[in-house]
Amino acid sequence: MDEKALGQRLQLARKRAGLTQQELCQKAGLSYSTLAKIERGAIKAPSVFTVAHIALATGVPLEELLELKSSPSAPASAKKRAQSGVTFVYFDVNGTLVRYFQRAFTDISGDSGTSLEIVESIFLHYDGAACRGIMKNEEIDRIIGGEIGLPDFTWEKYYMRNAEPTPGTAELLEWVAQYFELGLLTNNWHGFTDGLLAKKAIPDVKYTAIVESAKSGCFKPEAKIYEIAQQLAGVQPQEILLVDDNPAYIAGAERAGWHTELFDENNPSGSIERIKQILAF
Repeated sequence: MDEKALGQRLQLARKRAGLTQQELCQKAGLSYSTLAKIERGAIKAPSVFTVAHIALATGVPLEELLELKSSPSAPASAKKRAQSGVTFVYFDVNGTLVRYFQRAFTDISGDSGTSLEIVESIFLHYDGAACRGIMKNEEIDRIIGGEIGLPDFTWEKYYMRNAEPTPGTAELLEWVAQYFELGLLTNNWHGFTDGLLAKKAIPDVKYTAIVESAKSGCFKPEAKIYEIAQQLAGVQPQEILLVDDNPAYIAGAERAGWHTELFDENNPSGSIERIKQILAF
């Protein structure tokens, strides 16, 4: 057994599950020192029962963590490497997979009697703090509600009510998930990505990694969030494709050495065709 390689796989599984070492210890019934040593590869041949507890806590099959060989009768993995070298695809959420902005602002304007321009201005003033996780959602809701005269205002209500899938993207993600590792990389308020998944505004497929800025404490186009996303992808930079509608976020990914595709919300079918060309294998 390669203890260091196993430790790296266990650490990656924990991070993909969004767990700190302390949280995983609680879920798996391990001591902190034991887990820390296992992740460093400092324990020779860790007990399979210990690894099984970690597998259960992280939702990763034990066989995958142990890298057990498949039996001859087992089907081969469907995952591909595109001719471009891409093996992992990250999709942006707002403006790429879902649309909502104008309708949500129009609803707020109508409910509050505040002009659309002022509603947008107030929202954009606080959006960065929310996406970075500097301020809590509830705190910003109270401030915005006070400024527009809606005491029970919550941005989440308007966001979720108006978010709808960008045409063609659901089918695209289902296709990508068949052949490539798939992730979400989004600047969003805390928990909103989970809400979109629950609402099925984003397809319920297997995501290897979900990187939401508010949970990460950094956002696109900062270098740190691309570093985090690459770590969770578990591949080299040149194997990652980012699909995003924001040129600045695309530029950040290119600086990180990723492949990119600028998504055109006004012409999703054209963007989808270009993405499939990049992913041709």
